[in-house]
Amino acid sequence: MRIVSLLPSTTEIVCALGLADQLVGVTHECDYPPTVRGLPVVTRSVLDLPETVSSAEIDTAVRERARNDLSIYQLDMALLHALQPDVILTQALCEVCAVPLRQVESVMAGGTAHILSFEPTSLAGIFGSIKAIGRALGVPERADALVQALNERVKRVRAQTARVSYRPRVACLEWLDPVFGPGHWNPELVTIAGGHPVLGVAGERAQRVAWPDVIACAPEVIVVMPCGFTLERAVAEAQALLPQRTGWYALPAVRNGRVFVVDGNTYFSRPGPRIVDSLELLAALIHPDLFAGWSLPNAAAVLR
Repeated sequence: MRIVSLLPSTTEIVCALGLADQLVGVTHECDYPPTVRGLPVVTRSVLDLPETVSSAEIDTAVRERARNDLSIYQLDMALLHALQPDVILTQALCEVCAVPLRQVESVMAGGTAHILSFEPTSLAGIFGSIKAIGRALGVPERADALVQALNERVKRVRAQTARVSYRPRVACLEWLDPVFGPGHWNPELVTIAGGHPVLGVAGERAQRVAWPDVIACAPEVIVVMPCGFTLERAVAEAQALLPQRTGWYALPAVRNGRVFVVDGNTYFSRPGPRIVDSLELLAALIHPDLFAGWSLPNAAAVLR
């Protein structure tokens, strides 16, 4: 079977199912496991922004293209056809995160490739996507085993946090300028990890948040997780922007040194197997006493 994955998360799922050798094409953002980096790349970003561009400038560029009903991604149509995929894995959940489904369907119209789209908005939805991909690729038993193993790890976190007597208010920030709260599975992860999520609702899209609302909810833990940013870039952005905000130093999380920056691009933004790594990392940040030694190396930093 010849598989083209148009999402970093589905690339990770295919590899976790032991089918890396059947991947024939990936996106420019697929970077895990490292072996996929040598595969043909069928997408590129049309924004062409320098690495030093700010969050506000990225937001403006994305919104401008959205107003004109334009994607921020471009498919290499000739290469995609030349790869002759049997299966194409994509999504219709977020047009800022990947090539829009309608664009893939238009490019492959009349062809024989089976296009599978996944739109998980919860932990159960992510696990359901893994099982659906396993069935479609002929390895349902591998997918069931993988999901069972992931669920066991989730249960282990739940068992630990069932013991907590207090759940701190946790604000996850998925973008910094403008500020966006958490969406989809991230509020759910906070709850499982023993926190009380604020600024977002489980299962719903991340929403822009007015800064006075951040102040009003007085978060006791802040987790900065800009979508698409590496840890280093997220730290630099947080250091440049957050201390300038009115009332920043009065927030409980800031006063108590509980502002953390995480690698959102690798973990929290990807609905794949490593979403459970994200959960365990979050639990270690919220309740370090209960989850000592659970944190991941080079995945988080304390904002000083």
